[in-house]
Amino acid sequence: MNKVNPALTTRTDVPRLSAQLLAQASTLPTATLHEAGKKIGALPSAIKPVSSAFKTCGQALTVHSPGGDNLWLHRALAISQPGDVMVVFANGAYEHGYWGEIMGTMAQARGLAGLVIDACVRDGALIAQMGFPVFSRGLCIRGTGKDFGATGWINHPVMIGDITVHAGDLVVGDGDGVVVIPQTQAAEVVAAGVRREQEEAAICQRLQAGETTMAVYGWGV
Repeated sequence: MNKVNPALTTRTDVPRLSAQLLAQASTLPTATLHEAGKKIGALPSAIKPVSSAFKTCGQALTVHSPGGDNLWLHRALAISQPGDVMVVFANGAYEHGYWGEIMGTMAQARGLAGLVIDACVRDGALIAQMGFPVFSRGLCIRGTGKDFGATGWINHPVMIGDITVHAGDLVVGDGDGVVVIPQTQAAEVVAAGVRREQEEAAICQRLQAGETTMAVYGWGV
């Protein structure tokens, strides 16, 4: 059997986001970051948390996997770093369970911040019980293969919906969905997100005092 050399399509030289920036980003809702970035980075709404309470924030560890095969996800786990969010494109083959209890256990042990996959996973109840944040298109019990002759890519750009995700980008997920902010814009967008939250808090105080949205936003009477 011919085997590919994964080192040929695996990058390990990805710049890291600062712990301070990630901590700040983790306090912001996905919708706020999307709006603060001028409506960028929203992944397809079909990608939802396996448990509604799940939240994740970290930097993208990208994986382009052959469809119906999860070997490259295992390879990515082996080189992952604490704070990574694995972002997986499975070549458009949604109907497989690419991830489950075993991989979630390893991910937790290695300090991953979460998984975002443009496909399905399985062991949903166990994943929820474990508390490891997984965002997927749904649940599917159909198994995957491990083709050692198939080529995949780790830490190269992947396209999820109409969003190109690069290794090292800021990834934030919550009950509303997932947003990805380019690494070069992350600090600026997070700062704008903090300001937006402060402004919206002030607006809510005015509304609670009896004003209308028409008046607050200056839209007329």
